[in-house]
Amino acid sequence: MSRRALVVTHGGREEAVSATHEAVRELERAGVEAFLAAEDADAADLPTFELAIVLGGDGTILRAAELTRGTAVPLLGVNLGHVGFLAESEREDVGEAVRRLTAGEFDIEERGTLDVRVSRPDGSTGTGWALNEAALEKVDRSRMLEVLLEVDGHPLSSFGCDGVVAATATGSTAHAFSAGGPVVWPDVDGMILVPISAHALFARPLVVGPRSRLAVEVLDRSPAAGLVTLDGRRRLEVPTGSRLEVTRSDIPVRLARLTPAPFTTRLVNKFGLPVDGWRGRPSAPRPSARPSDRPTPPEVTA
Repeated sequence: MSRRALVVTHGGREEAVSATHEAVRELERAGVEAFLAAEDADAADLPTFELAIVLGGDGTILRAAELTRGTAVPLLGVNLGHVGFLAESEREDVGEAVRRLTAGEFDIEERGTLDVRVSRPDGSTGTGWALNEAALEKVDRSRMLEVLLEVDGHPLSSFGCDGVVAATATGSTAHAFSAGGPVVWPDVDGMILVPISAHALFARPLVVGPRSRLAVEVLDRSPAAGLVTLDGRRRLEVPTGSRLEVTRSDIPVRLARLTPAPFTTRLVNKFGLPVDGWRGRPSAPRPSARPSDRPTPPEVTA
């Protein structure tokens, strides 16, 4: 077998185990070798592969994004979780989803990511990236985090809060949504900043352009230090006197899409929104490239 696919799964769930077996069988039937990523897999240690299949919830997809970001590899998510906003298919469709992926019957949707940098008062720095969000939260739950927000090098406001979430449009339905932020369509090329439980008259969610630079300073007078969590997976310490900077990254995550369903339909289906009584007409889907028109991506090293 000359073709290889990375399979990332939630190994602790019985449903994930059975779905993985079905996916592997379908891959082998298509002449594609399956490589199962270990729980502690690192991108540098993986072999070359041209496709990636994820069986799990959004957390598992975020783990797979760490292994494929920066490559041309398309990432197909099969939802085994509760909501699965990033997933393209459901459990009952895993066989058909794998078949279409291996046959090249999909489109690529690039999702923007964030570059994150923490500058600390001792001169040390920490860097990272996020597909959904960088969530700054207080370390001491009994105390408040005193922060100052900055946009494009200009101070905006300071206040006490439980934290601040900087998110992509993709992450608008994740942590930022829970904190009261807006739902932003994925094709909006911008960034979101949402204060959490802020003690201030002006502490509203912000949406800024793709070339903006967001900064959050944890003030010296802050009773609590902070901690930044990237996509719920990676952490950076933010002591008092530190500065957190967030910008749009040049490196996207590539998702494989099997259907042209609009984001509105995805919202309705994932949240079970009531639409009874609607009298409108669905818009005709925009034409997409035929499978034969799409170039076959070369094998790349993850």
